[in-house]
Amino acid sequence: MSTFDINTITRENVKTLKPYSSARDEFEDFDTAEMIFLDANENPFQNGVNRYPDPQQNSVKAILAKNNLTKQSQILLGNGSDEVLDLLFRAFCEPNKDNIISLPPTYGMYGVLANINAVENREILLSADFQPQVEKILEAVDENTKIIFLCSPNNPTGNSFSDESVVKLLQNFKGLVVIDEAYIDFSDKESWLVEIDAYPNLVITQTLSKAYGLAGIRLGVCYASEAVISILNKIKPPYNVNELTQQRAIERLKDSNKIKQEIASIIEQREELLKVLLEVSFVEKVYPTEANFILAKVDDANKRYDQLIEKGIVIRNRTTQPLCENCLRFTIGTKEENEVVIRELKSLSLS
Repeated sequence: MSTFDINTITRENVKTLKPYSSARDEFEDFDTAEMIFLDANENPFQNGVNRYPDPQQNSVKAILAKNNLTKQSQILLGNGSDEVLDLLFRAFCEPNKDNIISLPPTYGMYGVLANINAVENREILLSADFQPQVEKILEAVDENTKIIFLCSPNNPTGNSFSDESVVKLLQNFKGLVVIDEAYIDFSDKESWLVEIDAYPNLVITQTLSKAYGLAGIRLGVCYASEAVISILNKIKPPYNVNELTQQRAIERLKDSNKIKQEIASIIEQREELLKVLLEVSFVEKVYPTEANFILAKVDDANKRYDQLIEKGIVIRNRTTQPLCENCLRFTIGTKEENEVVIRELKSLSLS
């Protein structure tokens, strides 16, 4: 059983860093309704966005905390999940010294961010059934391994990782285990958020880009212990989430019935497309999915990708990814979009 100590994985310069204190951080305990703001060199003429946004996004966090039965102090918001992931590198990984572990085929930004931050990315392939090879992962760990990234449900494979594998990593790794749950809303599995207090080294990232339909506002969410969030708050930019993003997020988060309806529709359309793909002549295998996309192995991914492009249908060719030779990834669209995809797949199947 590992003993997690955040001090042993935090970069030395971050430990001693005095974070930037924005003008709005200095009086957050006061009622600001009647205050005259002459502290931040803003344009005083009101237009809705002439003032700097809340640097801690408290109104958004309050809704997320209530919805997920967590504390606001366990939440950090970022300019998309990519900023959240980058902050984890910058807080806990020493450039040109430390390493992280990722599990291909998976989300490509883990490797990109490792390169940007001069951190070694140790890749341990998933098993043939797209599950973490826990023993190989732990064998790859050394004293400079700071983070293990798990994407569950995984992109591009669509499956969730077994609870047993995740627990074993949490219990036996002294660094952070980051579970990327961008697609959790499309899965029957419960979010790992319910275990946030049980494992001090557990970090969960989510996004409003998928199930919530807000990809355009770029809002990523990080849930972790208060100790981890406190470190990340030290290094995040003071106004990293703009006012319009915060307003749109609040508006959308309050419309829970609409969100549930859209998720249900996506899952329904996913099942319809699954049935058709199983009958398409050039599809060799359709992988189980708990996400808003389907991974399918075909006879010739490049050929079939080009054929669909010619029909005006854009999917993702994943044939260059490990364990994904000749695989195409189909994102689930609306019922109308799905009908077009199904029609063209059937047409190609007959040709």
